Amino acid sequence: MQRKGTVIDVKRARIAYPYIFVWMPLFIVAPMIFVLYYALFRDGQFTLDFVKQVFSDTTYVPALWNSVWIALVTTVVCLLAGYPVAYILSHMKTRTAALVSMLFILPMWMNMLLRTLAWKILLYDDGIIINVLSWFGINSGQLLYTPGAVLIATIYDFLPFMILPIYTTLMKIDSSHIEAAHDLGANGAQTFMKVVLPQSVPGIISGITMVFVPAMSTFAVSTMLGGKKVLLLGQVIEEKFLANKSFGVGSTLSLVLIVLVILSMVIMRSVDRENGREGGTLW
Repeated sequence: MQRKGTVIDVKRARIAYPYIFVWMPLFIVAPMIFVLYYALFRDGQFTLDFVKQVFSDTTYVPALWNSVWIALVTTVVCLLAGYPVAYILSHMKTRTAALVSMLFILPMWMNMLLRTLAWKILLYDDGIIINVLSWFGINSGQLLYTPGAVLIATIYDFLPFMILPIYTTLMKIDSSHIEAAHDLGANGAQTFMKVVLPQSVPGIISGITMVFVPAMSTFAVSTMLGGKKVLLLGQVIEEKFLANKSFGVGSTLSLVLIVLVILSMVIMRSVDRENGREGGTLW
């Protein structure tokens, strides 16, 4: 039986061969080699001039800071808004939960640029949102081309990526654990804090990773809704590659962004492993 299982595992592993031997070399390894080359070499000679230029220029550090704080705020808001939604979904009937989940997934079927363009129309000075606010006597001022506009769109785009992994994790929680907590005298709040929340940590970590990483590297949302007033690192990289043809600086900035993304993923994985070693509890 063990031999049969081994044969099946080998056959399943072969399915990944096209990804390992074709997709990864062409679309992951090769681009990374080009990025490293343009960042560390000039005219075939090793140099750190581009690295020094990036960290000495006053334009790039603010863009990096904007990318980090917008990604952090987006992640926190998505977590605070997404966890209650996922919790409510996990207590619905299966058919009802599937229908409601579909409502969150449907916008993801539309191209991200079209969704962002829709927000741009809504946030115009004579758009629906400002007109509705004016009906209530609220003078919101300009909404478009502000950090708030970028945050609204990023939260809207990435909220489903927070809800779905948390919802999946909550659905896997053994109901007998909750029943046991009630039998031992725990009230609803205590059961949630001691049983539900600790066992949903893997979903929270997955959601944070799926939101923070793309939010930090986004450039389309900030370009369309932030303009030149909200400059993110992704915008600067796009400008260096496409407009200025400055491949050295663009590649160096790309390396900085890659390092930040890898660092955030390592931190999330270490937290996940630490939670696993502690048996799924936070205390």
